[in-house]
Amino acid sequence: MNRILVDLPEEQLHELTALVEAEQRPRAAIIRDAIEAYIASHKRVLGADVFGLWKHKKADGLEYQEELRSEW
Repeated sequence: MNRILVDLPEEQLHELTALVEAEQRPRAAIIRDAIEAYIASHKRVLGADVFGLWKHKKADGLEYQEELRSEW
C-alpha cells in the first residue's frame, strides 16, 4: 500500500474527524472508502455513451457507412 499527502480544508478535516469518532474506524479506512466510492461513481463503461446514438436519425446506419466508404 502506498502513502499520499493530501491537504484538506479545516472544515473537511473537522467533518472527517466527526466520522472517525462516530464510526469508530481509522481515518485512513474512511478515506480509502471515500476514494473507492468516488472512483466507482466516475467509471464509465466503454461505449456506454454511444448506445442509441442513431435513434433520432432518419438515415439508415449501414447506408451512411457505405456512402462514407465509397469516398475512399
